[in-house]
Amino acid sequence: MTEKTPFVDIRHAQKAYGDLEVLKDINLTVSKGEIVAIIGPSGSGKSTLLRAINDLDPLSSGEVLLEGVQVNKTLPHRQYEKHINEMRQHIGMVFQHFNLFPHLTVRENVTMAPKLLKGLSNAEADQLAEEQLAHVGMSERIDYYPSQLSGGQKQRVAIARALAMKPKLMLFDEATSALDPELVEEVNLVMKKLAEEHMTMIIVTHEMDFAASVCDRVIFMDGGVVVEEGPPSVVFQNPTQERTKNFLRKHLAQYAESSK
Repeated sequence: MTEKTPFVDIRHAQKAYGDLEVLKDINLTVSKGEIVAIIGPSGSGKSTLLRAINDLDPLSSGEVLLEGVQVNKTLPHRQYEKHINEMRQHIGMVFQHFNLFPHLTVRENVTMAPKLLKGLSNAEADQLAEEQLAHVGMSERIDYYPSQLSGGQKQRVAIARALAMKPKLMLFDEATSALDPELVEEVNLVMKKLAEEHMTMIIVTHEMDFAASVCDRVIFMDGGVVVEEGPPSVVFQNPTQERTKNFLRKHLAQYAESSK
C-alpha cells in the first residue's frame, strides 16, 4: 500500500546565521485540514521555521514540500522568482504587525494580489474582496484606510487579504501578540471559523487556551529543535520532556489552574 504524501513536509530543516544555529535538523509533517500550534520561548526558532515554509527566510539546508512539490528549490534567479510566486499563491501568511499598505483602502489592500498575480479584473477582484471581508466581519470598513481601523480590524483585513488568494495553507505568525487584550478575541474568532472550515493552518502562538481549544496538535520548540509534540491535552497536561515542563511551569500557570 502506497504511503500518503504529507500535505506539508519539512525535511532536515537547518538554518544558521553565521555561527548561530537557529533551526537544527527539524523534521515535521502536517496533514491536509490539520491545525498545528507551535509554542515555545522567544528565540526558539518558531517564527524562523514558519517563514521558511514559504521561503521568506530561506533554509541553510533541508527541504520544504507542499503537496509533494518542493517550495525552496535552488534555481536560477528568474526561474526561482516564477516558481516561488506560484508556490506562494497557495500559502497565505498573516504577520504580527499586519503589513497593510497604509496608502491603500481596505478594498485595495485585498484586491491588489489577486489582480497582479491571478490576473483578475477589477470587478472580479472587488467581488472577491467583498466575499472575504464579509467572511471576517469587515464588510462595513471596505473603503476605510488602515489608519481608521483598530488593531483587531487591521488583522482581520490582513486575514481577508491572505484568503483572497484562495490558499491551500495558512500560516499565522503571532497574529494576536501585537493586539490589546480586548481585541485578541475578535481575531481568534476568525481563526476558529477557519478551523471549523478545515483550513490547514500552522499557528505560532503564545495563547495556550487557543491552542488547547482549537488545534489538533501542539509542537513545543526550544533551542531550534522540536522537543515535544502531540495532542494539546497530552502536551499541556502530561508533558514528558523536562524542557516542556519548565516552559509550562513558567508560562502556563493560568492554564494549569483552569484545567484542574
